[in-house]
Amino acid sequence: MPSPISRDHGSHEGLVIGWAGYYAARTPGCDTASNATWLMLEDAPQPDADLRILPEYGGQSRLEGMYGAGAPELVAEICLSSASYDLGPKMELYRAAGVKEYLAVLLGESQVIWYRMVDREYVPLEPGADGILRSMVFPGLWLVPDALLSLNRARVFDVLDMALRSPEHEAFVRELAQKRS
Repeated sequence: MPSPISRDHGSHEGLVIGWAGYYAARTPGCDTASNATWLMLEDAPQPDADLRILPEYGGQSRLEGMYGAGAPELVAEICLSSASYDLGPKMELYRAAGVKEYLAVLLGESQVIWYRMVDREYVPLEPGADGILRSMVFPGLWLVPDALLSLNRARVFDVLDMALRSPEHEAFVRELAQKRS
């Protein structure tokens, strides 16, 4: 039997996976997975969720057999009992492997931290004046931390729908189509 996972963890993970999956469904050239093994450096983590740009669209990861290899552009972890590990060794592995954005949902602290890579180091993304976090790698991938933490699914998806209609997302979709090999 696998390690037990709380209902709280599972509910938040499900929302993050749905959010990333909806973005991928509306962004040709992107793909998402849940708890899939990645071959990264000398390790094989299984992030709760990942979002990547496919290699034929200019993405940095690839498949090796049945597994992702390299680094997806974004990984997400739901951190409850594993927060020290997720923000310690796992975060360091993601940074060293080149994961460009790391979303940490800290349930015990009721906090969402979205890190982005700047000069090979992670720095937290700052929300806009409207409280929305916006991906730097995936234009149109927006998140309201309070809505995620309170499992307000309607708000999470309403904001994402708004973002998917933004000029930035439309430009990103065109850019990906141009890169397709």
